Order: sequence, then structure tokens, then C-alpha cells
Amino acid sequence: MSDETTRRRHAANDSGFSSTADEAVEALHRVDEKVDELRNRRLSDPDSLGDKLFKWAFPSIIGLVAGKAFQMMWDRGASSRNLARGRAADAPQGFVASMLFAAASAAFGAVVSQLSDRGSKAFVARRHRRHAARRGRR
Repeated sequence: MSDETTRRRHAANDSGFSSTADEAVEALHRVDEKVDELRNRRLSDPDSLGDKLFKWAFPSIIGLVAGKAFQMMWDRGASSRNLARGRAADAPQGFVASMLFAAASAAFGAVVSQLSDRGSKAFVARRHRRHAARRGRR
């Protein structure tokens, strides 16, 4: 090695390039460890893609259907009340009736959402238990 190459190398080390390189390598090691952790978490997860899709879609669909059914029942009741009072069936509701509908609809939606979420999780857990029991018999 020539003296010029040695001087350049020492100048690079004195200017902080090696500490920057060490920091970059350490950052890459942290990223690598995080990727390994996420990969291990994914591989140890017992839920398949179908299970995850079911646990997401089932409560959503049930909530949508229940919300629409609640709205239809409310509208049917409101139209019969309007007809009994001598108004048109599709007459607009007052402020209090609108607020009451919003509160009742939200409460009903929350109950249905919780129950369907629990039900979908219980279904998937039962499926996993059955699959594990079947594996144990073999």
C-alpha cells in the first residue's frame, strides 16, 4: 500500500465515515431482527387466510343485514304511526324521533356487532379444536 492510500484511509476514519457505516450496519441488523420476528409471528399464527377473512366478513355482513332490517322495521312502524295520525305514510319524522332512531339503531348495531364477532371467533376456534382432535387420532 502506498502512503497516499494510507493517508486517505486515516482521513476517512477521522471524518466519521466508519461510524456512519457502523450505524448503517446496526440499523440494517435491527431491520433484519424485526423482519425475523414478524415472520415467526406469521408462521406461528394458527389462523389461515380463510379464517381471518371469515372473522372479518361475517360480522360485517351480519351487521349490515341487521342494520337494514332494523331500519325497515322502524320505517314500517313510523309509516303506520303517520297513517294513524292522518298524515301521509312517508311524512318526515320530527327531530326527537330522528334522535331516537339514531340512538336505538346504534345500540342495536353495537349488540349485533359484538355478538357476531364473538360468534365468528368461536366458530373458528371450534374449527381449530376439531382439526387438532382429528390430527391426534391419526
